[in-house]
Amino acid sequence: MNDRLIPPAAEARTSPSASASACGTSIPHESARAQVQGLAPYVDDLPEPRGTLHAAPVMSPVAHGRLNGVDASAALAMPGVRAVVLAADIPGDPVLASFSHDEPVLAQGTVQFAGQVVALVVADSVMAARHAARAVKLDITPLPALLTIEDAMAANSFVLPPVTVARGDAAAALAAAPHRLKGHFAVGGQEHFYLEGQIALAVPQEQGQWRVVSSTQHPGEVQHWVAHALGIANHAVVVECRRMGGGFGGKETQAGHLAVWAALAAHKVGAPVKLRLDRDDDFMITGKRHPFAYDYEVGFDDSGRIQGLTIDMMANCGWSADLSGPVADRAVFHVDNAYFLQDVVIRSHRCRTHTQSHTAYRGFGGPQGVIAIETLLGDIARALGKDALAVRTANLYGPRGATERNVTPYQMQVEDNILHELLPKLELLAHYQRRLEGVLAWNRQHKHIKRGLAITPVKFGISFTATLFNQAGALVHVYTDGSVQVNHGGTEMGQGLNTKVAQVVADELGVPLARVLVTASATDKVPNASATAASSGTDLNGKAAQAAARTVRGQLADFVAALDGCAPEAVRFADGQITSPQAVRDFTAVVQQAYAARIQLWSDGFYRTPKIHYDKVTLTGRPFFYFAYGAACSEVAIDTRTGEYRVLGVDILHDVGRSINPAIDIGQIEGGFVQGMGWLTTEELVWTDKGLLATKAPSTYKIPTAADVPARLNVHLWPEENREDTVFRSKAVGEPPFMLAISVWEALREAIAAARADRGLAGAAAAAVQMDAPATAERVLWAVNAP
Repeated sequence: MNDRLIPPAAEARTSPSASASACGTSIPHESARAQVQGLAPYVDDLPEPRGTLHAAPVMSPVAHGRLNGVDASAALAMPGVRAVVLAADIPGDPVLASFSHDEPVLAQGTVQFAGQVVALVVADSVMAARHAARAVKLDITPLPALLTIEDAMAANSFVLPPVTVARGDAAAALAAAPHRLKGHFAVGGQEHFYLEGQIALAVPQEQGQWRVVSSTQHPGEVQHWVAHALGIANHAVVVECRRMGGGFGGKETQAGHLAVWAALAAHKVGAPVKLRLDRDDDFMITGKRHPFAYDYEVGFDDSGRIQGLTIDMMANCGWSADLSGPVADRAVFHVDNAYFLQDVVIRSHRCRTHTQSHTAYRGFGGPQGVIAIETLLGDIARALGKDALAVRTANLYGPRGATERNVTPYQMQVEDNILHELLPKLELLAHYQRRLEGVLAWNRQHKHIKRGLAITPVKFGISFTATLFNQAGALVHVYTDGSVQVNHGGTEMGQGLNTKVAQVVADELGVPLARVLVTASATDKVPNASATAASSGTDLNGKAAQAAARTVRGQLADFVAALDGCAPEAVRFADGQITSPQAVRDFTAVVQQAYAARIQLWSDGFYRTPKIHYDKVTLTGRPFFYFAYGAACSEVAIDTRTGEYRVLGVDILHDVGRSINPAIDIGQIEGGFVQGMGWLTTEELVWTDKGLLATKAPSTYKIPTAADVPARLNVHLWPEENREDTVFRSKAVGEPPFMLAISVWEALREAIAAARADRGLAGAAAAAVQMDAPATAERVLWAVNAP
């Protein structure tokens, strides 16, 4: 194994020369310069077609009620108002074409959460539409509402049936274990807070056709939903997305609502319609990360190794299924995280409440699974008075090559566990043992400020758990001037997907990166494309684009081989030249010759992820192509008088395989970590007892700012390539780093435990840290002073 770590050094961020390979180099994001200059257009920046009108939603003010009627007379009398759209105006199916088919396009009969869209107002301007929407009067008779997980569990209210995964005999293992703990805790949801809010522009075209510009992670689904609501065939709808100003999962399904509403409004008025939610309405209408609650009992030995575990995971899914099934499934798949669980019962409950329908969010249920086992291991370590890192290490899956302790509860083999090597390396990089001694010494000497230090690992499965989505298509066009255009089914939301795909295609054809242009995702280019989600954007679309480029390269190689009387395998593509044993030719010259000889200069490419299989009934099989690994060491300080705290420093060692673009990967790691830190510390969603979301603006909902980023945030990349045949032998990087922030959560709990010991508490009382996430200052203060 190459023992060299790849640091975030300045020399790793330079652009390559024209003769260098594009892959493996920190090339700037393809839109970076335009974005800095304000020249990268988003949906709301595009020139509006002549006659474009604007829509605004009319939302339910109650969480659950009988919808008796809608009085739009006052709104229709206002200046500039053209129409009000109701469920009766839907020409196709009034229920969205979602997987569960359980969500009406517009409310009718009942309303199911405060913020549900009942109608749309269409007007000449954005503000006219919004003012008029507030003038629409809804006649609603309130009904009892279920607002919490506890309410739903008591009422047996579920969007989907519960799921259980079990192995061994957990009850017997618990009975025989030398030590046992049981408890309950909860983690909150999280608002996506993308910089570009939800938006869509629907434009009627000739002969019943439609063009929809959408800020979406899934153009294919938007196409299907719009066609379904309009009662027309998919081929009559073209959906386009050049870029998003962030998505994080919030635009996987829920961008479809905006597109459908805009299209229905445009259908009624016969003109283009744009619908852009303001931030407050976006908060009220769209789903969040699923809040979870946990009941657990764990048995363990004197070393802290888990002997038996039963855990109930209860997900607040909101009022409809949306993606709650696969989100909850992935939480089940990740409750083991990096640890072998021999005797275990995992029960997953998908609770229905009268709140926003919760949806995909970075990690897609994985974080809610991982935090459960990490919290338990922290509790075990404190109960035994042991270093938590030692307890975590004792519970790891077996190392690479092991034949024992290497099978997950869902029956997938862990073949490439590098954590036995990665964790000790991070321990040295972060000076963990020295700093731990310093933390203990500090806590002995200081009464009011307590410190905590923790290392937590991540093992994250890469692939869609719904196997059918693990496919992608792409087009590569080579023009006679030697330039190259690429189109693929993925969407760019700032994560650098288009940059990486361009790097792959440039190297495949042996041309400078500047010659390669990746164009907007569109359903009339690559059909039936999967969502850009599950961290699989580069894995899937990069491979598809590579396949298309290889076909074009092969056709050019055959052409040159015929000219020079050599084997096609002897023809090389590099540095903008095509070289055979007989001659060196300019790439553009060969392309022009090939065109004159009627050689095809474009191709499609397709990729399907190999090896994966999965029984969605039993939740067993190999749902993931491979695992991405990583670990983080975080140090915090808390003020025991106020509950305020700071993250003092973070060291990360993360596995991205053979990095296509180290700078982009490091940026994803940093961003994912900080976003995960926000979920666990400051981002608190609060609903009133009437079901109204009270935290619906930046004034009340606190995402991390630059001031929250620790002054020392060191990121290192693990130096090995992916053992599986991914594009450039890279690994996915979008979601796995999010869970590295659990090290902050555990460091906070260590600091709280130190404060509790200072209060004179001893043994189990001092070790017990009862706290829900997010760990706001109030919750930290409460945990310090809890009985």
